[in-house]
Amino acid sequence: MYSDASSPALLASAAVPFKGCQHKVKESVHGPPRGWYKHAPAPKHYMLELKIALPQPKFPELEQHLWEISDPSHPRYGAHLSKQETEALMAPHPETLDVVSEWLASHGMMEEDVIRSSANDWVTIRVPVGLAEEMLDTTYHIYKHTRTGDSIVRTTSYSLPEVLHDHIDLIQPTTMFARFKALASTLHWTDQVQPTVLSASGETITGPAGNQVDASCNRTITVPCLRQLYNAVDYKTSATNCNKLGLTGYLEQYANDRDLQQSYRLQNPSAYGSNYTFVSVHGGTNNQSYAAAGLEANLDTQFGFGLTWPTPGTFYSTGGSPPFDPDATTATNTNEPYSYWLEYILSHDTIPQTISTSYGDDEQTVPHTYATRVCAGMAAIGARGVSLMFSSGDHGVGDGDPDPTTQMCYSNDGRNVTKFIPSFPASCPYVTTVGGTTSIPETAVTFSGGGFSNYFARPAYQDAAVSEYLEKLAPGTYKGLYNSSGRAYPDVAAQALTFSVIYQGRTSSVSGTSCAAPTFAAFVSMLNDARINAGKAPLGFLNPFLYSSGYKALNDITYGENPGCGTQGFNATVGWDPVTGYGTPNFEKLKDLVLAMP
Repeated sequence: MYSDASSPALLASAAVPFKGCQHKVKESVHGPPRGWYKHAPAPKHYMLELKIALPQPKFPELEQHLWEISDPSHPRYGAHLSKQETEALMAPHPETLDVVSEWLASHGMMEEDVIRSSANDWVTIRVPVGLAEEMLDTTYHIYKHTRTGDSIVRTTSYSLPEVLHDHIDLIQPTTMFARFKALASTLHWTDQVQPTVLSASGETITGPAGNQVDASCNRTITVPCLRQLYNAVDYKTSATNCNKLGLTGYLEQYANDRDLQQSYRLQNPSAYGSNYTFVSVHGGTNNQSYAAAGLEANLDTQFGFGLTWPTPGTFYSTGGSPPFDPDATTATNTNEPYSYWLEYILSHDTIPQTISTSYGDDEQTVPHTYATRVCAGMAAIGARGVSLMFSSGDHGVGDGDPDPTTQMCYSNDGRNVTKFIPSFPASCPYVTTVGGTTSIPETAVTFSGGGFSNYFARPAYQDAAVSEYLEKLAPGTYKGLYNSSGRAYPDVAAQALTFSVIYQGRTSSVSGTSCAAPTFAAFVSMLNDARINAGKAPLGFLNPFLYSSGYKALNDITYGENPGCGTQGFNATVGWDPVTGYGTPNFEKLKDLVLAMP
């Protein structure tokens, strides 16, 4: 893999004398986040997969396209970009490609050692720790987590030759200590033999749309419950208009096909026998043993595909399961896997029009540079005409790991100050973030993640709504605990408590905003189905629509709070709030709105 720099097979001539030149710190963190400690030096032979992000000088232009084509009042609404157009706006400057190639060549990288993304904005190489330390003028260590025992190979600082600083945005894995988890707050077995689909007594209650909802839906949420609750009982989707729903799976979460068919048989018999398309990303697998069934993956597929059938569904299984055991003999991916999924999706000409993800982490554990870059990838997907839904998190305004004595949450920037802990990618301004509700009438569920980003500024599309909410807060409320000028989330909400899921052949009850995200995404997929049938473009990035007019077709949630960090958290109220956003869907009203748009 590594050869002398004079070899003709090298990437470039290595004309720039990188070896021996002055290194300058590119990125550093004060130290590992609370819970992580330095365990031992990383083995020099251990293989790292380094992902190198190259600058995208035309991103402001891409962002401007996104705002215009996502704004229903703009003449360009719905004029989504093609893969080629998007890539042209993501591409690095040619000089960047040359300089980075020369640097890699100076360390023995040959062309076949390098993987480039479709837009050439990411470079991936596999190198031993010893070489990575030489290239980055750093020292890697094994860090362990005190509570879980998880291990990762990381450093708290890395450097690059000064000439490279303008040509490389970031390199990972280096300073990222994110634990990246499925957002499901309550997982447990039930004693039910099968989910209750209809009330034995036939008793009904009135839902938010004024229609009748089976009374059992106040105890257990099923596919029929959600169609009743959100006013889509009679809508039939198409299997042949090219509309698709995508669901993502990470952390070796496998969707079990037998469980899915059992769920169909119980909750949507018409879908029984149907299947979805499985896509492996970066070595993601599809283990169908009952022992390997993933409760998160089962939840996503049983409700996402169950609600939208016969719309074709795609399940993306992305390899990589950090944290990991660095002493394992098998190859292990140490990267947070969003970047792999983004690269894969953006390299394809056709993408599902609606995609849901129920994974995330504390924003502060993801380096600002990495969060910014991944968020930019979400913008590129939106510009392609895709609606991206992310769950808002399951710890209210906190991080799920508060100080055991005070229950307060602290920053990991070295100051150790008390503060609320936002989630990522929920805090990215280019995605639609989904909070949680419970019961009928609906109230905010207490674990619904919500708050304000410390990384991303408040986007213009939500400025009026968020300002109105902040004006309602009593002066000084939570002063210093949150960034009032940051991107606020969630944007919308859906039911998130006691979903009936088939897991390893038995019925389980699952709760979390993991439930809310695929639920809301399913209704968006139905809206895209309606628009495509009417000869219109899919909705694409939803937020400009939601904040300008779409909120009028949502069920406003006005009760509840999202406690955390030793506080009661924020409150749900009339209009937008950082607990349930603008509320839950009324499908028929939304359908009328989106069909009236260009």
